[in-house]
Amino acid sequence: MAELHLLSPRGFRAAGVYAGIKTKQAPDVGLLVCDAPSPTAAAVFTTNRVIAAPVKVGREHLAESGGRIRAVVVNAGNANACTGRRGDKDARRMCQFAAGVAGCQEWEVLPSSTGIIGHMLPMDKVEHGIVDAGQNLGDSAEHALLFADAILTTDTRRKAAAVQFKVGRQTVTLAGVCKGSGMIGPRLSLKPKQATMLAYLTTDAKVPRALLSSLLQEASDESFNAVTVDDHASTNDTAAIIASGESGVAIGGREARKFAEALNEVCRSLAYQIAADGEGATKVVVVRVRGATSEHAARTMARAIANSPLVKCAMNGNDPNWGRIVSAAGFSGVEFDPGKCTLTLQGTTVFRNGQPVPFDDATVSESLRASEVVAELTCRLGKADATVWTCDLSKDYVTINADYHT
Repeated sequence: MAELHLLSPRGFRAAGVYAGIKTKQAPDVGLLVCDAPSPTAAAVFTTNRVIAAPVKVGREHLAESGGRIRAVVVNAGNANACTGRRGDKDARRMCQFAAGVAGCQEWEVLPSSTGIIGHMLPMDKVEHGIVDAGQNLGDSAEHALLFADAILTTDTRRKAAAVQFKVGRQTVTLAGVCKGSGMIGPRLSLKPKQATMLAYLTTDAKVPRALLSSLLQEASDESFNAVTVDDHASTNDTAAIIASGESGVAIGGREARKFAEALNEVCRSLAYQIAADGEGATKVVVVRVRGATSEHAARTMARAIANSPLVKCAMNGNDPNWGRIVSAAGFSGVEFDPGKCTLTLQGTTVFRNGQPVPFDDATVSESLRASEVVAELTCRLGKADATVWTCDLSKDYVTINADYHT
């Protein structure tokens, strides 16, 4: 069976082209089009109070269209953020051009941008890129890959995931691509409230807009909102899903849970791939907190540990300096009692009930050289658990971000 990709769900075409926005010659304008007559869509956006123009316009279009989004247009290399009224005008101009080539209304287009903040979009290049993308739309795996490439900035690889499941004798396909490597600490929400995290998902199921929105928020909370590289929530973070309905399978009742499981699986895979491709990263660090007083407390502790520069540097140096992890949980601001907790690193217990547990430093240090490292903190205060994915902090991260503008 052919490998699944973003365009495997029925009813979609895409393209990715080079328009000259990026400094390197690689696709930098992407177009995703749904050809179905009655699609539904949902999106979650950054909660940062500094909102990029495409996020502002995207929210407006999602409301104006009643969730009937027919196309996504995206550029990489320029975030169109902090660009004032001209930035808003340019984001709308992108939608006008995309609507022209997609054969839909301007308010049925969701725009996105990613890249450097505070620079005006080179609209002549963007407009030519959109027209070019419109002339190269297709539904093959190659077209899916070009779109996935067109959204990348400092990423070292494209990120994609897809699943299929049965409803009776019919098959539903759900797929997605994302980008993200630095400036990663998403706090995505359906309601306005923060390199950027962008994710686009497609499905050929028929899903009511309200249900689709609810399931996307649920999936985002367990995936994109649970990944962090530097805890810097972007001005442009966006995750969107379009349901074409072309499979003929209507989602509701018992099928809703099956669809939710598939959506969660795809989103978790994409989020994990972001952590694995963190700027300068050499490993994924999985932080699990168990037995907290509440889900909020568990997530807060896990995020405090995952975002600690001291913890991340220790992981880069394969240093089993467990005191940094316990102290990070302690300053997270939620209920925590070190006298009741147990901490393990790669399955080795290093701290229990307020005291160190003897272990072989060299053995644990060697275990930390793995491509995935797991730190698990059991609090014994309640029944709530949380997992956050992050990466180590290397010298390369500093180099990448010190030279990003220049």
